[in-house]
Amino acid sequence: MKSNSKIIGAGILTATAASLCCITPVLALISGSSGIASAFSWMEPFRPYLIALTIAVLGFAWYQKLKPRRKDEIACDCEEDKPSFWQGKTFLAIVTALSFLLMAFPEYSRIFYPKAERKEIIIVNKNYIQQAEFKIKGMTCEACTEHINLALSKIPGVLEYKTEYKAGSSTVKFDNSKTNQDSIANAINESGYKVTNIQK
Repeated sequence: MKSNSKIIGAGILTATAASLCCITPVLALISGSSGIASAFSWMEPFRPYLIALTIAVLGFAWYQKLKPRRKDEIACDCEEDKPSFWQGKTFLAIVTALSFLLMAFPEYSRIFYPKAERKEIIIVNKNYIQQAEFKIKGMTCEACTEHINLALSKIPGVLEYKTEYKAGSSTVKFDNSKTNQDSIANAINESGYKVTNIQK
């Protein structure tokens, strides 16, 4: 029974590791430590393997729990106590559900981010409108996108932005009389990611 508890623990651990790169930006937002947002982005390439390992571990735990018992195990049933909650099917079901919620976290992570309120900006001269594409290192999922968008929404003079983690970039339209590319790049860097290139 102890080995079954270890298997269940391994399932939770691998599920958490599989989504750590996407959970960290939300934890950074909650704690106010935006610099750690991309701390686990290096784990993203291993995510499919960690998910496969989690499913294998949980599958094995369920197999152990549901496999038919041998005759000799049934014969000595009277001597055994009823398994505790921590060793039962209910706990394994809870762990399985929690693991799948953790593995699916990148799909629903955006619900944890506040909707950025856009301030109305009056543009006196349209010649001041400029657009730049910022190449960004460290984005791995929608949580990263939302984290950067939140930082961009706070910059006076930023009019529009479109951040895509798959492309590793953010296209920003701004009023260059109120802000500039360096200020935008600094805001992105301070959010925990790294601007590697700026294209006009």
